[in-house]
Amino acid sequence: MKELFAYGEKVAGYDVRVLNEREARAAAGILFVGAFLGLTNGVMLGTAVFSEYFVSFFALDFTIRVIKPKYAPSLLIGRFFVQNQTPEYVGAEQKRFAWLLGMIIAWPMFYYLVIDFQPNPIKVLVCLICMALLFLEAAFSICLGCKIFSVIRREKASHCPGGVCEMRIKEPVQRFSLLQKFIVVVTFTGMIYGGYAYMTKLPDRTFLVKKLKVMMMSEAELKKKEQQEYQKQLDEFDKEE
Repeated sequence: MKELFAYGEKVAGYDVRVLNEREARAAAGILFVGAFLGLTNGVMLGTAVFSEYFVSFFALDFTIRVIKPKYAPSLLIGRFFVQNQTPEYVGAEQKRFAWLLGMIIAWPMFYYLVIDFQPNPIKVLVCLICMALLFLEAAFSICLGCKIFSVIRREKASHCPGGVCEMRIKEPVQRFSLLQKFIVVVTFTGMIYGGYAYMTKLPDRTFLVKKLKVMMMSEAELKKKEQQEYQKQLDEFDKEE
């Protein structure tokens, strides 16, 4: 009975129960693709149908992860793709805490996107944060929930993703020279400016760009826009007459 309700796997050589980080990263990548497709559909087509199905799956999947991860659909699909790779074991306790945070975010999103559809910029921001967390785990093996777990828990966690709990000194290949730091700063600055320019300077071709431009307008600009739209309607009516 203990094994039935135990969380994580018992592996020889590890003092705590563990999970395979390779599966978790693969699953995070799969979920990121789903979230990206949902956001793209919402931005380009103004429809949330795909997102409704995805958020439903996301909430159910994370609930199963918190209860019994060996039956979580996304983790099983991830296992299929990485089954021939050497497992990378991480502590199950901190992963469970991270997935619990994901579940807490998922169910309110399920309510506001599926049951009582109420889209607004805050919910879009929450989706973007979820996507960022999934991307960090899939691409860089950075588990933010695991880091929060290490901060709030008195006893330090062990067997963290990427071995960050055990690492003390960085190898020379992990350090940055002054020139490399400069390149990173310039690259990040360019990416941030590029994203800002994309959102604010493109023609109003997508639903998101239109919404963002309206949100960033002053009251005077909004009144002017309303007057222009009203005048445009009058002109079209006069042409029809």
